[in-house]
Amino acid sequence: MRYMLSLILLALLAYATSISCQNILEQRLNIIILAGQSNMAGRGGVANHSVRGIPTWDGDVPPQCQPNPWIFKLSADMAWVEAREPIHADIDAKKTNGIGPGMAFANAVLSKDPNFGLVGLVPCAIGGTNLSQWQKGGFLYEQLVKRAQMALRSGGAYKAMLWYQGETDTIYKQDVELYQGRLKRFFNDLRSDLQAPRLPIFQVALASGQGRYTEEVREAQLKIELPNVENVDAKGLPLEPDGLHLTTPAQVRLGDMLAHAFLHFQPNPLNTNHSPPIFVPYFFIIAQVFWMVISFS
Repeated sequence: MRYMLSLILLALLAYATSISCQNILEQRLNIIILAGQSNMAGRGGVANHSVRGIPTWDGDVPPQCQPNPWIFKLSADMAWVEAREPIHADIDAKKTNGIGPGMAFANAVLSKDPNFGLVGLVPCAIGGTNLSQWQKGGFLYEQLVKRAQMALRSGGAYKAMLWYQGETDTIYKQDVELYQGRLKRFFNDLRSDLQAPRLPIFQVALASGQGRYTEEVREAQLKIELPNVENVDAKGLPLEPDGLHLTTPAQVRLGDMLAHAFLHFQPNPLNTNHSPPIFVPYFFIIAQVFWMVISFS
Protein backbone atom coordinates (compact mmCIF):
# COMPACT_ATOMS: atom_id res chain seq x y z
CA MET A 1 0.00 0.00 0.00
CA ARG A 2 2.80 2.40 0.90
CA TYR A 3 4.51 1.64 -2.44
CA MET A 4 1.31 2.29 -4.39
CA LEU A 5 0.67 5.56 -2.60
CA SER A 6 4.24 6.67 -3.34
CA LEU A 7 3.70 5.99 -7.05
CA ILE A 8 0.47 7.97 -6.98
CA LEU A 9 2.26 10.85 -5.27
CA LEU A 10 5.02 10.90 -7.89
CA ALA A 11 2.49 10.76 -10.73
CA LEU A 12 0.51 13.65 -9.30
CA LEU A 13 3.68 15.67 -8.81
CA ALA A 14 4.72 15.12 -12.42
CA TYR A 15 1.24 15.96 -13.73
CA ALA A 16 0.91 19.08 -11.61
CA THR A 17 4.38 20.27 -12.68
CA SER A 18 3.44 19.76 -16.32
CA ILE A 19 0.26 21.78 -15.90
CA SER A 20 2.16 24.53 -14.06
CA CYS A 21 4.81 24.84 -16.81
CA GLN A 22 2.19 24.81 -19.52
CA ASN A 23 0.20 27.52 -17.76
CA ILE A 24 3.28 29.73 -17.36
CA LEU A 25 4.20 29.19 -21.01
CA GLU A 26 0.73 30.23 -22.13
CA GLN A 27 0.52 33.33 -19.96
CA ARG A 28 4.06 34.58 -19.53
CA LEU A 29 3.76 37.38 -22.11
CA ASN A 30 1.14 40.07 -22.58
CA ILE A 31 1.46 40.59 -26.34
CA ILE A 32 1.13 44.14 -27.67
CA ILE A 33 1.31 44.61 -31.45
CA LEU A 34 2.76 47.92 -32.69
CA ALA A 35 1.80 48.74 -36.27
CA GLY A 36 1.38 51.65 -38.67
CA GLN A 37 3.89 54.04 -40.17
CA SER A 38 6.69 56.36 -39.06
CA ASN A 39 5.13 57.91 -35.96
CA MET A 40 4.55 54.43 -34.56
CA ALA A 41 8.00 53.25 -35.61
CA GLY A 42 9.33 56.40 -33.94
CA ARG A 43 11.07 59.49 -35.24
CA GLY A 44 11.42 61.31 -31.94
CA GLY A 45 14.85 62.90 -31.79
CA VAL A 46 15.56 62.28 -35.48
CA ALA A 47 16.75 65.28 -37.51
CA ASN A 48 19.03 66.20 -40.39
CA HIS A 49 22.14 67.10 -38.41
CA SER A 50 24.77 66.17 -40.99
CA VAL A 51 26.10 68.28 -43.82
CA ARG A 52 24.72 65.80 -46.33
CA GLY A 53 21.25 66.02 -44.82
CA ILE A 54 21.16 62.40 -43.67
CA PRO A 55 18.69 61.94 -40.80
CA THR A 56 20.33 60.96 -37.52
CA TRP A 57 18.95 60.13 -34.10
CA ASP A 58 20.20 62.20 -31.17
CA GLY A 59 20.36 59.11 -28.94
CA ASP A 60 18.38 60.71 -26.12
CA VAL A 61 16.31 58.10 -24.25
CA PRO A 62 14.03 59.65 -21.63
CA PRO A 63 13.42 57.85 -18.31
CA GLN A 64 9.97 56.72 -19.44
CA CYS A 65 11.54 54.80 -22.35
CA GLN A 66 14.43 53.12 -20.54
CA PRO A 67 14.83 49.31 -20.73
CA ASN A 68 12.87 47.31 -18.20
CA PRO A 69 13.47 43.61 -17.34
CA TRP A 70 9.72 43.08 -17.71
CA ILE A 71 9.59 44.37 -21.29
CA PHE A 72 10.65 42.30 -24.30
CA LYS A 73 10.30 42.73 -28.04
CA LEU A 74 10.09 40.30 -30.95
CA SER A 75 13.12 41.04 -33.10
CA ALA A 76 13.24 40.97 -36.89
CA ASP A 77 14.59 37.42 -36.76
CA MET A 78 11.70 36.28 -34.56
CA ALA A 79 13.56 36.09 -31.25
CA TRP A 80 12.49 37.61 -27.94
CA VAL A 81 15.08 40.13 -26.78
CA GLU A 82 15.21 42.91 -24.22
CA ALA A 83 13.29 45.88 -25.59
CA ARG A 84 15.30 49.06 -25.92
CA GLU A 85 15.05 52.18 -28.03
CA PRO A 86 14.80 52.52 -30.90
CA ILE A 87 12.67 49.38 -30.84
CA HIS A 88 11.83 49.52 -34.57
CA ALA A 89 15.46 49.85 -35.69
CA ASP A 90 15.60 46.31 -37.10
CA ILE A 91 12.04 46.39 -38.47
CA ASP A 92 11.83 49.77 -40.21
CA ALA A 93 15.45 49.17 -41.17
CA LYS A 94 15.58 51.38 -44.27
CA LYS A 95 14.81 54.49 -42.22
CA THR A 96 16.42 56.26 -39.26
CA ASN A 97 14.44 55.38 -36.16
CA GLY A 98 14.19 57.24 -32.88
CA ILE A 99 11.72 57.32 -30.02
CA GLY A 100 8.22 55.98 -30.59
CA PRO A 101 5.30 55.40 -28.20
CA GLY A 102 5.88 51.67 -27.58
CA MET A 103 8.38 51.74 -24.72
CA ALA A 104 6.68 54.67 -23.02
CA PHE A 105 3.40 52.75 -23.25
CA ALA A 106 4.84 49.55 -21.77
CA ASN A 107 6.63 51.31 -18.91
CA ALA A 108 3.51 53.34 -18.11
CA VAL A 109 1.35 50.20 -18.00
CA LEU A 110 3.78 48.47 -15.64
CA SER A 111 4.10 51.51 -13.38
CA LYS A 112 0.33 51.88 -13.11
CA ASP A 113 -0.37 48.15 -12.78
CA PRO A 114 2.60 46.38 -11.12
CA ASN A 115 0.74 43.04 -11.36
CA PHE A 116 0.37 43.21 -15.13
CA GLY A 117 3.18 40.75 -15.87
CA LEU A 118 5.65 40.52 -18.72
CA VAL A 119 5.11 42.71 -21.78
CA GLY A 120 5.91 41.35 -25.23
CA LEU A 121 6.06 44.11 -27.83
CA VAL A 122 5.72 43.05 -31.46
CA PRO A 123 7.03 45.93 -33.66
CA CYS A 124 5.62 45.91 -37.20
CA ALA A 125 5.45 49.59 -38.25
CA ILE A 126 7.05 50.79 -41.49
CA GLY A 127 7.49 54.47 -42.28
CA GLY A 128 5.80 56.09 -45.28
CA THR A 129 3.26 53.31 -45.83
CA ASN A 130 -0.21 53.85 -47.28
CA LEU A 131 -3.21 52.04 -45.81
CA SER A 132 -3.64 50.20 -49.11
CA GLN A 133 -0.32 48.49 -48.36
CA TRP A 134 -1.73 47.08 -45.12
CA GLN A 135 -4.58 45.22 -46.78
CA LYS A 136 -4.80 41.44 -46.60
CA GLY A 137 -2.58 39.73 -49.13
CA GLY A 138 0.03 42.47 -49.11
CA PHE A 139 3.54 42.06 -47.69
CA LEU A 140 3.01 44.32 -44.66
CA TYR A 141 -0.21 42.59 -43.67
CA GLU A 142 1.22 39.09 -44.05
CA GLN A 143 4.35 40.04 -42.08
CA LEU A 144 2.21 41.48 -39.30
CA VAL A 145 0.15 38.29 -39.07
CA LYS A 146 3.25 36.09 -39.22
CA ARG A 147 4.99 38.00 -36.43
CA ALA A 148 1.90 38.14 -34.25
CA GLN A 149 1.29 34.40 -34.65
CA MET A 150 4.92 33.65 -33.82
CA ALA A 151 4.63 35.75 -30.67
CA LEU A 152 1.56 33.80 -29.62
CA ARG A 153 3.18 30.41 -30.27
CA SER A 154 6.15 31.31 -28.11
CA GLY A 155 3.87 31.85 -25.15
CA GLY A 156 1.39 34.50 -24.17
CA ALA A 157 -1.89 36.11 -25.12
CA TYR A 158 -2.88 39.01 -27.36
CA LYS A 159 -3.74 42.05 -25.27
CA ALA A 160 -3.96 44.84 -27.85
CA MET A 161 -2.73 46.40 -31.05
CA LEU A 162 -1.51 49.99 -31.03
CA TRP A 163 -2.11 51.47 -34.49
CA TYR A 164 -0.80 54.82 -35.76
CA GLN A 165 -1.09 55.36 -39.51
CA GLY A 166 -2.62 57.72 -42.03
CA GLU A 167 -0.21 60.57 -42.74
CA THR A 168 0.52 59.20 -46.22
CA ASP A 169 -3.19 58.86 -46.99
CA THR A 170 -3.73 62.62 -46.67
CA ILE A 171 -2.11 63.32 -50.05
CA TYR A 172 -4.66 62.02 -52.56
CA LYS A 173 -8.41 62.47 -52.35
CA GLN A 174 -9.05 58.93 -53.56
CA ASP A 175 -7.15 57.52 -50.58
CA VAL A 176 -9.19 59.71 -48.25
CA GLU A 177 -12.47 58.50 -49.75
CA LEU A 178 -11.42 54.86 -49.41
CA TYR A 179 -9.74 55.23 -46.02
CA GLN A 180 -12.51 54.22 -43.64
CA GLY A 181 -13.55 51.21 -45.71
CA ARG A 182 -9.95 50.03 -45.96
CA LEU A 183 -9.44 50.56 -42.24
CA LYS A 184 -12.50 48.51 -41.28
CA ARG A 185 -11.49 45.73 -43.66
CA PHE A 186 -7.94 45.71 -42.27
CA PHE A 187 -9.07 45.51 -38.65
CA ASN A 188 -11.67 42.80 -39.38
CA ASP A 189 -9.29 40.70 -41.49
CA LEU A 190 -6.56 40.94 -38.88
CA ARG A 191 -8.82 39.87 -36.03
CA SER A 192 -10.08 36.97 -38.13
CA ASP A 193 -6.63 35.75 -39.14
CA LEU A 194 -5.31 36.04 -35.59
CA GLN A 195 -8.42 34.24 -34.32
CA ALA A 196 -8.91 37.13 -31.92
CA PRO A 197 -12.32 38.57 -32.85
CA ARG A 198 -12.38 40.91 -29.86
CA LEU A 199 -8.76 42.08 -30.05
CA PRO A 200 -8.64 45.60 -28.54
CA ILE A 201 -7.25 48.10 -31.04
CA PHE A 202 -6.07 51.51 -29.89
CA GLN A 203 -5.90 53.81 -32.87
CA VAL A 204 -4.05 57.11 -32.77
CA ALA A 205 -5.93 59.89 -34.54
CA LEU A 206 -3.51 61.90 -36.65
CA ALA A 207 -1.50 64.81 -35.32
CA SER A 208 -0.17 65.69 -38.78
CA GLY A 209 -0.24 64.68 -42.42
CA GLN A 210 1.79 64.81 -45.59
CA GLY A 211 -1.02 66.31 -47.65
CA ARG A 212 -3.99 68.65 -47.51
CA TYR A 213 -6.56 66.11 -46.31
CA THR A 214 -5.40 65.54 -42.75
CA GLU A 215 -8.71 66.56 -41.18
CA GLU A 216 -10.65 64.30 -43.55
CA VAL A 217 -8.53 61.29 -42.59
CA ARG A 218 -8.90 62.19 -38.91
CA GLU A 219 -12.65 62.27 -39.34
CA ALA A 220 -12.61 58.81 -40.93
CA GLN A 221 -10.53 57.51 -38.03
CA LEU A 222 -12.68 59.05 -35.31
CA LYS A 223 -15.88 57.70 -36.88
CA ILE A 224 -14.66 54.13 -37.39
CA GLU A 225 -17.39 52.68 -35.10
CA LEU A 226 -16.08 49.13 -34.71
CA PRO A 227 -16.33 47.21 -31.43
CA ASN A 228 -13.22 47.29 -29.25
CA VAL A 229 -11.60 50.04 -31.30
CA GLU A 230 -10.63 53.03 -29.15
CA ASN A 231 -9.32 56.33 -30.48
CA VAL A 232 -6.49 58.22 -28.79
CA ASP A 233 -6.17 61.70 -30.26
CA ALA A 234 -2.64 62.97 -30.93
CA LYS A 235 -3.76 66.33 -32.28
CA GLY A 236 -1.86 69.18 -30.65
CA LEU A 237 1.15 67.13 -29.56
CA PRO A 238 4.49 68.84 -30.41
CA LEU A 239 6.07 68.02 -33.77
CA GLU A 240 9.65 67.87 -34.96
CA PRO A 241 10.81 70.73 -37.26
CA ASP A 242 9.63 68.68 -40.26
CA GLY A 243 6.04 69.33 -39.13
CA LEU A 244 5.20 65.64 -39.56
CA HIS A 245 6.77 63.57 -36.79
CA LEU A 246 6.16 63.72 -33.05
CA THR A 247 9.01 64.94 -30.85
CA THR A 248 10.46 62.71 -28.15
CA PRO A 249 8.42 64.39 -25.35
CA ALA A 250 5.31 64.06 -27.53
CA GLN A 251 5.95 60.34 -28.01
CA VAL A 252 6.34 59.91 -24.26
CA ARG A 253 3.06 61.71 -23.73
CA LEU A 254 1.35 59.59 -26.40
CA GLY A 255 2.63 56.39 -24.81
CA ASP A 256 1.14 57.47 -21.50
CA MET A 257 -2.17 58.37 -23.18
CA LEU A 258 -2.28 54.95 -24.84
CA ALA A 259 -1.50 53.24 -21.53
CA HIS A 260 -4.30 55.14 -19.83
CA ALA A 261 -6.76 54.16 -22.56
CA PHE A 262 -5.58 50.55 -22.46
CA LEU A 263 -5.87 50.14 -18.70
CA HIS A 264 -9.19 51.98 -18.61
CA PHE A 265 -10.53 49.73 -21.35
CA GLN A 266 -9.67 46.48 -19.59
CA PRO A 267 -12.67 44.88 -17.84
CA ASN A 268 -10.28 43.71 -15.10
CA PRO A 269 -7.15 45.90 -14.76
CA LEU A 270 -5.37 43.30 -12.66
CA ASN A 271 -3.78 40.51 -14.66
CA THR A 272 -4.03 37.05 -13.07
CA ASN A 273 -0.92 35.61 -14.71
CA HIS A 274 0.80 35.13 -11.37
CA SER A 275 -1.90 32.95 -9.80
CA PRO A 276 -2.74 30.07 -12.17
CA PRO A 277 -6.17 28.73 -11.14
CA ILE A 278 -5.39 25.11 -12.13
CA PHE A 279 -2.19 24.81 -10.13
CA VAL A 280 -3.53 25.47 -6.62
CA PRO A 281 -5.93 22.46 -6.37
CA TYR A 282 -3.10 20.08 -7.28
CA PHE A 283 -0.99 21.32 -4.41
CA PHE A 284 -3.95 20.51 -2.17
CA ILE A 285 -4.31 17.00 -3.64
CA ILE A 286 -0.58 16.32 -3.35
CA ALA A 287 -0.61 17.47 0.27
CA GLN A 288 -3.49 15.10 1.01
CA VAL A 289 -1.76 12.12 -0.64
CA PHE A 290 1.50 12.95 1.13
CA TRP A 291 -0.33 12.96 4.46
CA MET A 292 -1.81 9.52 3.63
CA VAL A 293 1.66 8.17 2.84
CA ILE A 294 2.99 9.42 6.17
CA SER A 295 0.00 8.03 7.99
CA PHE A 296 0.42 4.51 6.53
CA SER A 297 4.20 4.44 7.05
